[in-house]
Amino acid sequence: MKKITFIGTGYVGLVSGTAISDFGHKVICADISKEKIQLLKNGGVPIYEPGLTELIKKNVNAGRLSFTSNVEKAIEQSDVIFIAVGTPQREDGAADISAIESVAETIGQNLNKYKVICTKSTVPVGTGAQVKNIINKHNYKNISFDYVSNPEFLREGSAIKDFLWPDRIVIGTDNKRSSDIMKEIYDPLYINDKPIFNTSIITAEIIKYAANAFLALKISYINEVANLCEVLGANVQDVSKAMGQDGRISPKFLHPGPGYGGSCFPKDTRAFTMLSRENGQKMQTIEAAIKANQHQKIRMVKKMKNLTGGDFSQKKISILGLSFKPNTDDIRDSASIDMISAIIDGGGLVRAYDPIANESMKGIFEHIQYFESWEEACEDADAVAIMTEWNEFRSMSIKKLKQLMNKPVLLDTRNIINVKKLKENDFNYDNVGIGDNYVD
Repeated sequence: MKKITFIGTGYVGLVSGTAISDFGHKVICADISKEKIQLLKNGGVPIYEPGLTELIKKNVNAGRLSFTSNVEKAIEQSDVIFIAVGTPQREDGAADISAIESVAETIGQNLNKYKVICTKSTVPVGTGAQVKNIINKHNYKNISFDYVSNPEFLREGSAIKDFLWPDRIVIGTDNKRSSDIMKEIYDPLYINDKPIFNTSIITAEIIKYAANAFLALKISYINEVANLCEVLGANVQDVSKAMGQDGRISPKFLHPGPGYGGSCFPKDTRAFTMLSRENGQKMQTIEAAIKANQHQKIRMVKKMKNLTGGDFSQKKISILGLSFKPNTDDIRDSASIDMISAIIDGGGLVRAYDPIANESMKGIFEHIQYFESWEEACEDADAVAIMTEWNEFRSMSIKKLKQLMNKPVLLDTRNIINVKKLKENDFNYDNVGIGDNYVD
């Protein structure tokens, strides 16, 4: 059993730290935010992730998981330290690693014995060398340490499952000692025959960016196929299902929609292309995917405007779904933001509902109307846009929806509503890749 500290109790740090404590290790989740730590100590959770609250409670009660705002003490008490702080996007598109640098300095100042320092955050290629240099600069006692890159591959909404049953584990290191320690941490997964990839540090860093960029490319590609299907009268759902049966392609991330969002894909694709340009290369496919994604979001706005007669002014439009995907409260780069902004700018009135993300969206749009159910949000609406594929939207009564609305007008950006039902109820509707209303 190892004594492990996670610095940063955001999405990556809290999920990963909790999951590793479930392996039997003693884990401290540390954060400079005293408010966040107090919330965790009181049994609260600062993020929404299915199953996380229960897993935290289980391991806290077992004495394997604890929380502290005393980062320095947590460093001293640990054998392995995971850096899991945020790396947000700067205005120029590059990743902001200032929090990483600050943590590295604190680690260097508080080294008291040999430790493995492991970066869990998504970081630009070359960050490992920077972290080692910073630690060495502040390592006044000249304590030995090793550095490891161990990127996360968690999907919001299924992060617990992704951590406990991963497709692979990537360990980037430059020596056997730290590699063996990391394998010991992940031993329960190794026993379950989950592949562990031992690579160099810089290779591990690029794997994360390359994987996310490819998935973003895949989403943008199927969205463009969907747009072509609309022009030609084809059904993109049939196209994507048939494509997905090819083992070389797989059905994952082949679902057309309003464009990707979230904390990873937008940030990581931009950082990856910037890294490439800085090194004399050009990621032409990824740069095209970024442009295609922005176009897709604009295209959804055009679809809604087309359904409302070309004018949002004084129209009451209901937005169902605010998070960038279901089972999370994360609204970062959500397509809903673009839609709401366009409606407001056009003089429209927004009525919004999300099962989880209402409070998150209030930080951006304070003055739009928020409701506690889709029924309330859709009452007296002139049009409805489904922006997130929450299960409750899949099962809502189309007859009831029509009764609630002023006009039966629906934009289904996730293709979750049966078209036959919409036609039977005389809806003026549009979707992505299977509708009859083409918008350039």
